[in-house]
Amino acid sequence: MIPMKKLISLISGGLLAVVVAVPASVSAADIEMKASHQWPGGKGDIRDEMVQMIAKHMAESNTGVKITVYPGKSLYKPKEQWGAMTKGELDITAFPLAYAGGKHPEFNLTLMPGLVKNHDHARRLNKSEFMKRIKGIMDEAGVIVLADTWLAGGFASKKKCVLVPDDVKGQNFRAAGKAFNQMLAAAGASIASMPSSEVYTGLQTGVLDAANTSSASFVSYRIYEQVKCLTIPGENALWVMYEPILMSKASFNKLNDAQKAELMKVSKEAEAFAYEGAKAADANLEKVFREAGVEIVSMTAEQAAMWRKIADESSYKSFADNVKGGKELLDLALSVE
Repeated sequence: MIPMKKLISLISGGLLAVVVAVPASVSAADIEMKASHQWPGGKGDIRDEMVQMIAKHMAESNTGVKITVYPGKSLYKPKEQWGAMTKGELDITAFPLAYAGGKHPEFNLTLMPGLVKNHDHARRLNKSEFMKRIKGIMDEAGVIVLADTWLAGGFASKKKCVLVPDDVKGQNFRAAGKAFNQMLAAAGASIASMPSSEVYTGLQTGVLDAANTSSASFVSYRIYEQVKCLTIPGENALWVMYEPILMSKASFNKLNDAQKAELMKVSKEAEAFAYEGAKAADANLEKVFREAGVEIVSMTAEQAAMWRKIADESSYKSFADNVKGGKELLDLALSVE
């Protein structure tokens, strides 16, 4: 038996330090994070799948980072997520950036009618000076981009097919983002603002007659149950929205170099998945709505040009006139072929 005096000597000489250091080391490597978004979980929505992909990789790679995903606006309401990110209260989100256009009006350019022509054009925008400026504003607010994501969308209506501006006159319309609201109002629509997660109820209760949203959201929220005509994105998409995976800078800085590397690696994989998935979502949109008995139409180049003319005189002009540095930023975006 070790004498008590000797035991005390051993403990004070380092044994106690070892015992205490073990749980401290385990705790430091065990980081728990929360990821939030507004779309239904586990139902094939691209944005949910991207976040789940990131969470799964971080868990299976033994990084010591556990990400719990809260889909279906179960943790935060859609537009509340930006403020939670900037305060470091939320770690990761899939977020339509134009939702934060009230705080940062420059973000409204990421949902500007006709600005982005198609998925390949959106990919080129990611590498442009325009997006460098947008990401600089995000960085100053305390948010970084993990994965760039652009989703195309269309128009759906309970009343009539939407092809030319006159088709929206007298309809109560929902469109995500200030710029689309301005264009639709200029064309004679009444505007009701709400996140895409509330469109189904708006159509069901008569608050809405029609809506713009992404191909993925049209399907995820079963909008085909409430409308009679769908205008698909097609070759002349007016509606293309930036919906990246974002992370709080404060949360990112909690990670060590190895954890950061794994997170960025899987985020790039999620971005590549979303690029292909966004194109597949457009095809699936047409298939699902057609099978539901909804009439399907698509705009011609001439019809899209009619909309763009109204946008030039409303949303584009307003942005250039009212946002500090707006014309320069708009010109940078338009310069990307």
